[in-house]
Amino acid sequence: MAIKTVTKFPRPIHEIESVWITMSDGVKLAARMWLPKDAEKKPVPAVLEYLPYRKRDGTHVRDALTHPYLAGHGYASIRVDMRGNGDSEGLMFDEYAKQEQDDALEVIAWIARQKWCSGKVGMFGISWGGFNALQVAARKPPALKAIVTLCSTDDRYEDDIHYKGGCLINENLGWAATMFAYSSRPPDPEIVGNRWRKMWMERLENEPFLIIPWLKHPHRDDYWKHGSVCENFGNIDTPALIVGGWNDAYSNAIPRLMRGLRVSRKAIIGPWAHKYPHFAVPQPRIGFLQEMLRWWDQWLKGENRDISRDPDYRVYVIDAYKPGTSVAKLEGRWIGQSFWGFGNIDTSSFYLTADGISGREGAEQALTISSPQTVGVDGGEYCIIWLGPEFPGDQKRDDAGSLIFDSPALVDDMDIVGQPAVEIDFAADRPVASVAVRLNDVWPTGEVSRITYHLQNLCMRESRERPTALEPGKRYRMKIKLDDIAWRIPKGHKLRISISTSYFPMMWPAPEPVKLTVYAGKSRVHIPVRRKLDTETPVTWQPVETAEPVKMKVIEPEVNTRESTLDPKTGELKVEIADDFGRQKLLDHGMEIFGSGRETYTIKPGDPLSAKMETHWVEERSRGSWHTRTDTYTRLTSTKTHWQVWGKLVAFEGKKKVFEKEWNEEIERKLQ
Repeated sequence: MAIKTVTKFPRPIHEIESVWITMSDGVKLAARMWLPKDAEKKPVPAVLEYLPYRKRDGTHVRDALTHPYLAGHGYASIRVDMRGNGDSEGLMFDEYAKQEQDDALEVIAWIARQKWCSGKVGMFGISWGGFNALQVAARKPPALKAIVTLCSTDDRYEDDIHYKGGCLINENLGWAATMFAYSSRPPDPEIVGNRWRKMWMERLENEPFLIIPWLKHPHRDDYWKHGSVCENFGNIDTPALIVGGWNDAYSNAIPRLMRGLRVSRKAIIGPWAHKYPHFAVPQPRIGFLQEMLRWWDQWLKGENRDISRDPDYRVYVIDAYKPGTSVAKLEGRWIGQSFWGFGNIDTSSFYLTADGISGREGAEQALTISSPQTVGVDGGEYCIIWLGPEFPGDQKRDDAGSLIFDSPALVDDMDIVGQPAVEIDFAADRPVASVAVRLNDVWPTGEVSRITYHLQNLCMRESRERPTALEPGKRYRMKIKLDDIAWRIPKGHKLRISISTSYFPMMWPAPEPVKLTVYAGKSRVHIPVRRKLDTETPVTWQPVETAEPVKMKVIEPEVNTRESTLDPKTGELKVEIADDFGRQKLLDHGMEIFGSGRETYTIKPGDPLSAKMETHWVEERSRGSWHTRTDTYTRLTSTKTHWQVWGKLVAFEGKKKVFEKEWNEEIERKLQ
């Protein structure tokens, strides 16, 4: 869908660039607001987006597309920087902290008291903003009447960027490094005045290196339960629109939220990566701002927008596509579902036999795999944000180091809609072992596309909270649920289950090389297959509309690359990711911004302890004679018993170094 830029709205608007909201402890949070011009005479509901990502120079591009549009349709649209970020005062010490939620409660109460507000407030956001919309709703602020949560999770341990299936994922350091850089940036002197330097130094001196607490909590303990709304879904009593994409890292949470919440709730799952659907990739996009307005009108204005007639699930079924690390558009179709995993879904169970995937149980046979540590090179990014070639590539190379089970060629198209699962009888020769399980689509022409996958720490076969070491050689049985998906595999293609004992650089390797034995014959795969229906529930969307894009001058373009190389002598794998976000001048207030990030992963095929991840970020902000720069560096390595974490933060004002600090820590590995 082409994007239509809207310049005239039903209600003329005005923007208030800087507003201070004072918390009960005296800390002032910085807000930016878009209001209908007549809101003080005709009060309107308000919608809040609450983030640490800097409203003035961090989310400025997407804010310009979204907030004025909502305001022009009769809402006070408000974007607030969390304490310790952007132009807000105070300090931030961790993500999703109680202080963050407490501040949000005060912000919502402040909004509801304003002359221009009707007293009803909605909260929306993607990723961090989607997380805290759920978390704040669970705190039950009286004025909060509805939420829209995108690309978020109900379970911070099971589905975030830290652990997956109990396995440490390298995005744990990747995101810690990102926030390390983001949180190092100063406030804007144009907003906070001459105290900007004092505020900046205070932030730098107190900045947390978040990889350290995250590694210190390797199991699902109270640290992760805090902010995980699945601990008590009943705490949320506000209607919730839950949105995500199949190429996002958080799609599994949507069916869980839909099952767990006992309020009016609806789900939308498109083909997208980690983006808002009105400018998402891969396409097709949808008129999501109009869809948000329907939600807000229903629950904040009391207008009947026929929300109840929408299918509970509006889901995009992706047509099989050949593997490629950059994908602009995915063909497919939208379907309406009343239920997820049952109703018009049948689970087809097949056996994993020595001859492949079969409808009949086969003779038991012990099959073994000890994958090279380099398996996973074509796994793509854990959380695809659309920074260059992030999608999984052709799976043939990773399959060569995996145990594989193929089905016969399909005689008819198959719609896989739901959560596939693999049930395996296995034994391992080490006390700590992890596996990557992939459901692949094998093309008649030989390419192999990844449909869905999961990672599993086998020490957590019974509990994420209280894992137990494996007894080498002992036989176990475990059902591993893969990520939810909606994918049409055409006739003539084959299904493939691929099992590997490594998946680098997405998953950190076990302390020792592992030989896994899978007992074929009784091991099974369960595939949710959607029946062919005589009639389909129609799902249509309005055309894509946004407000006007932000005005800026591109000085240096954005460039994103991902390269992998193998050393011909040692076999060492090296993956280098370079994200240059370019240099831009924001014409509204003259700030020039530059950012770049580098990630490097290395590992040798036979040595899991050779694994290393390093990052280097640069962040610059300038206007006239004012110029700041921060460089952040991180590194993660490990021994059999400990993680080894190093980080450094260096800050410059002009060419003068004004701050430097290093972190060095060893953290015990606990069945990881």
